Amino acid sequence: MTNPAWDVLVATCPSRTSLAKIANKWTAMIVIALNDGPLRFGALRETVDGISGKVLTETLRDLERDGILTRTMYNEMPPRVEYELTALGQTLQGPLAALGRWAEEHIELVLRAREDYDQRPDRS
Repeated sequence: MTNPAWDVLVATCPSRTSLAKIANKWTAMIVIALNDGPLRFGALRETVDGISGKVLTETLRDLERDGILTRTMYNEMPPRVEYELTALGQTLQGPLAALGRWAEEHIELVLRAREDYDQRPDRS
């Protein structure tokens, strides 16, 4: 039995949902935040500025389900939980870090393009 040719442009391809999750802004930021090692929930929430606790919880669950990160609960008082990228999750570090760098390096050009676009006479 051979694997089908996966194609994210085909609506029924399961790789499409995987790409959509990875392309989600919160997923990308969480993977980038976990680049240097495991973090607790509170540290992740502080690092990924602007994410709500609810969205962070949902995104972490999705990433765990997809095998991108692990959730380790330590039998301590108070309980301690850490999140860490799996080997699969670590394969996302390079591409997502590159996207983050691109965004930072090109934001001035993007902002200028937006301003030019918004000021065009055909936009009124």
